[in-house]
Amino acid sequence: MGLLKKIVKPETRFNYKVVIKLSFILSLSVMIFAFKFFPYLEKGSIVLEGPQELFTVEDIQQTIHEKLPPPPPPKPNIIIAAPSDELLEDVDISSTEIDFTEEVSAPPPPKKENIVIEEEPTFFVAVEEMPTPVGGIAAIQSRIKYPEIARRAGLEGTVYILAYLSEEGVVVKTEIAKGIGGGCDEEAEKAVKETRFTPGKQRGKPVKVKVMIPVKFQLKDVS
Repeated sequence: MGLLKKIVKPETRFNYKVVIKLSFILSLSVMIFAFKFFPYLEKGSIVLEGPQELFTVEDIQQTIHEKLPPPPPPKPNIIIAAPSDELLEDVDISSTEIDFTEEVSAPPPPKKENIVIEEEPTFFVAVEEMPTPVGGIAAIQSRIKYPEIARRAGLEGTVYILAYLSEEGVVVKTEIAKGIGGGCDEEAEKAVKETRFTPGKQRGKPVKVKVMIPVKFQLKDVS
């Protein structure tokens, strides 16, 4: 028996190794054969059989949440004091009835303000003694300087000056009644203002008088 075990055991190990090798070779051959003759698998469509349901796609609009203002703060509680049980004192209310029979005194008239109106002085045109230039008309003519513009233009004529004289015979105002231009009017007015007159008198008293003074401009008088 011991000898039989020794003989059988090596054979069994040999057969086992052979079977493993053959199995490995066979598996490798099948894989090579499959990759060689079936390189790609066709893609098939998979059809699912069964009831089909319809789905509706709805466009859902985005909801915009507006920011609402915060609520107002709560109003403070106002505590109203309860009326006291004490009675108020009686108030004397005067009568509001109007007595139409009562006489009402009129308001005093406004005070009149003393307005002083200054009257313009009166100048006489004709008096008993008319004023005359001191030195005569020649004194006025001697003060005349012939204007250069009038001389070059050959301008000649008579300028009439209205002179206003005070009670002392002083010229207080002048007016050009009639002129010839060329600067002659202003020159005649200046000469009259520089002249002193004898006072005009009415009933022996000096008065204000206005007189017309003629002033001549002649080129022959120019030296």
